Amino acid sequence: MIKRLKYGLSKRKVKIFLLFVLCSSLAWLISNLSESYTSNSSFDLEFVNIPDTLLFSNVSKNNVDAKLQANGFQFLNFGLNRKKINLDLSTVQNNGTKYFIPQQVYKRQIEKQLSSSIDLLDLDNDTIFFDFFKLYIKEIPVVSNLGITLAQNHLLEGELLIKPSTISIRGPKSEIDTIMSVKTSSKVLSDLNSDFSYPVTLVKPEGLLNTEYLTGTVKISGIVSKFSEKIIDVPISIVNLPEGMGIQTFPNTVSILCKAKLDALKELSASDFLLTVDYAMIENNPNNTLPLQLVKIPNSIYSAHPLEAEVEYILKKE
Repeated sequence: MIKRLKYGLSKRKVKIFLLFVLCSSLAWLISNLSESYTSNSSFDLEFVNIPDTLLFSNVSKNNVDAKLQANGFQFLNFGLNRKKINLDLSTVQNNGTKYFIPQQVYKRQIEKQLSSSIDLLDLDNDTIFFDFFKLYIKEIPVVSNLGITLAQNHLLEGELLIKPSTISIRGPKSEIDTIMSVKTSSKVLSDLNSDFSYPVTLVKPEGLLNTEYLTGTVKISGIVSKFSEKIIDVPISIVNLPEGMGIQTFPNTVSILCKAKLDALKELSASDFLLTVDYAMIENNPNNTLPLQLVKIPNSIYSAHPLEAEVEYILKKE
């Protein structure tokens, strides 16, 4: 019983002693880390605020070595987490052949990003040099790659509307000079029976490694209307008829199939059309037929087609 008691007391003393040693070590460590030290450190560089007219290509160095004065906690933090410094490239200079940032310029940038408790004693004397591509901006038209099929008895009024119809691209002259237009991505719209508007992405050709599209999508829209059909008889006019000659066509009127909205069809008359045959083409048509040419149709209709392609004729002197 007495032996057990002595063993327990001895074990407790050991624990108290170890705790005392641990606390003493921590106090010593904190005391030492609180003191000021001078040591070397290295900063990784990250480049920000690149001018819009330049494309970053390469740099002479990605880190800088510095001599610092700081407390031990600061150096311990540097050891655990390597410090990154943002280098503002809006301050880049050019001597006509090279882009660069002098040491005194990036030194000020580093000092601003360090804690007030850290003193920058010394820094690499190297000027940092950069390679950039000169960037240019060019306006190019957008070309639709949209496939459209319309529902029965429906038509597309006018052309497709693309907004914006042109976009700006930015890149090296050697690349953007090869681009004359930009296509939208392929999309198929089937059986349309109403107006539509869809956002469509733009396709960037392969090989444009350093060219940027300042607009990535466009909107394509169109007006879809239901149409009706109407047949209207139009008289045939003769052109290039020599003086003293006459010509009789068979028939002398031809039916024209018109497609348009109902309101437009109601307003149609034969005088809105000009359907001709050309006397000068007789020599090229020895079989007594002449081709019909529909040379005038009203803007209000979608399409108009003569139901006959040619007519027979006879000549007569007057």
